[in-house]
Amino acid sequence: MNQSFGFNSIHGRMAALATGTGLANHNLLSIGVSGDGDTASIGLGNFAHMVRRNLHMCYIVENNGVYGLTKGQFSATADKGSKLRKGSPNTIDAIDIVEFSIMMGATFVARSFSGDRKQLTPLIKAALAHRGTAVLDVLSPCVTFNNHEGSTKSLQYIRGNREPLNELDFILEQEPVEVEYDEGSDLRVRMHEAGTIVLHKLKDHDPRDRARSIGLLEEAKHQNRFLTGLLYIDEEQPDLAESENLTDTPLSYLTEAELRPSAKDLDEINASLML
Repeated sequence: MNQSFGFNSIHGRMAALATGTGLANHNLLSIGVSGDGDTASIGLGNFAHMVRRNLHMCYIVENNGVYGLTKGQFSATADKGSKLRKGSPNTIDAIDIVEFSIMMGATFVARSFSGDRKQLTPLIKAALAHRGTAVLDVLSPCVTFNNHEGSTKSLQYIRGNREPLNELDFILEQEPVEVEYDEGSDLRVRMHEAGTIVLHKLKDHDPRDRARSIGLLEEAKHQNRFLTGLLYIDEEQPDLAESENLTDTPLSYLTEAELRPSAKDLDEINASLML
């Protein structure tokens, strides 16, 4: 595996495979790119347990709210009230990947938009540098099946209903912020794609406040808005390798003799368990 660039996993099982590789060699940084169906539907169970174990991994979700490979049916992240191309409305509440991740114990949770490279780039850099499970939900409009009027994950809807939480940059030496405005105020910014978004800089927002982060997401949900930026971070929680007290040498580099307990070792273990 140390010579591997990457590989495709079984649909819905990327989180399970990443957990295995992460335990076999905890010096590796696992980077997974998945979809909303893979994450929030068939792979939800694997995703939940990977998150709660705090595997050292950067998990990127391309979230468009539909199953593009099967002609655009609603996925589990499709917002209630959004419509298919043929006009059928979704009547089921969506699974909010970022809120779910925070509740399951992820230690870095962020959301961005695929068309906002300025925000997305530092978020990816920060996620790669985080020691633990970093979940990055990227709103990625499907221009084939989910870019029509009535969809809440279309290009135009997302551009008009984003509310960035904070200005982010993740480099060794911080660069100056390109816009200036007071905390708690709004700012209309023209994007490079010639569209405009309204920024709202939250006052005294602390991304380390788990309960407040969840509360903000619930408020935004009722207001039909998407919050983008760093939503939650916990830098104190140990990652899976540390929690399991793994050796400094990755398991994949240990010999069979080092991995297999001797008869004497097994006798001592069994004796310690005797009542």
